[in-house]
Amino acid sequence: MDTQPAQFDAALTTFFMVKTSPEWLGFSFDTRLAHARETFQPILDEYKGRVRLKWYDVEFYTAKISDIWMIESKDHHSYQLFCEKLRETPFWDRFFLVRDIFPGELNAWAKNYQVDALQS
Repeated sequence: MDTQPAQFDAALTTFFMVKTSPEWLGFSFDTRLAHARETFQPILDEYKGRVRLKWYDVEFYTAKISDIWMIESKDHHSYQLFCEKLRETPFWDRFFLVRDIFPGELNAWAKNYQVDALQS
């Protein structure tokens, strides 16, 4: 679902800890893919260039959640609008149960103190 170029200066990065619902897991792969393409993708398309999604599968490593949605946004308002749209779909707390939301800004400490961030 992430087809945007690698260069994306996000003002906000939010990590959604989500767990698949029994309803979602009851669908065939083709049905799940159709739901994602028909419901989630149009929202991503609407906010293309302002919001970007990276979807990580983690069910192999933990039972608490199944996926992490990393949502990067150019600004807080775009993020809020994106979330409003997503909340109006079955992806939010029907197909995927939202367990936690962690917002953050990349290297905010370095920006706040006007120093170079650590690099590896």
